[in-house]
Amino acid sequence: MHSTPPAPHHPHQAIDQLYSHHHSWLQGWLRKRLGNAADAADLAQDTFVRLLSNAPGEPLNLTTPRAYLATIANRLTINLYRRRSLEHAYLAALAEIPEELAPSLEHQALVLEALDEVDQVLAALPAKARQAFLMAQLEGYTQEEIASRLGLSVRSVQRHLARAFEECIVLASQGARHE
Repeated sequence: MHSTPPAPHHPHQAIDQLYSHHHSWLQGWLRKRLGNAADAADLAQDTFVRLLSNAPGEPLNLTTPRAYLATIANRLTINLYRRRSLEHAYLAALAEIPEELAPSLEHQALVLEALDEVDQVLAALPAKARQAFLMAQLEGYTQEEIASRLGLSVRSVQRHLARAFEECIVLASQGARHE
């Protein structure tokens, strides 16, 4: 079992040490799991970027740094596969559209980015809220039909839908601020 040396005084210094002691291990671990050196390198780097962005001012006191890094990397791997699956479905749908009606490459990139953001919001929702939202928005079910199919009260469905819509509104407002 590998442990991190004593925590340095500056939080970035802790991440620097964590990186120097465990980056090559993490990249190798990811390469074995993914079978792709490029994806492994990207996800290993993203793991440390996530560490920097999640705890910019907090010192790291990890007793099992490799398990911690593997957990972050595993979540990023799941996100990568989900994003690729979503992208594949979108591109398959585009292939069905006559070329003269297809959106521009710029528009396609914007749609993929928006789909990825919505997917992240939906993935963060509790399962019932996600199911209710998708049933309402994609399948056109009424609240009563959703309640019946999910074994919930109509009031519970309304709460789940409200939560999902709130998250979508937050996402939309964040997008408006970045424009």
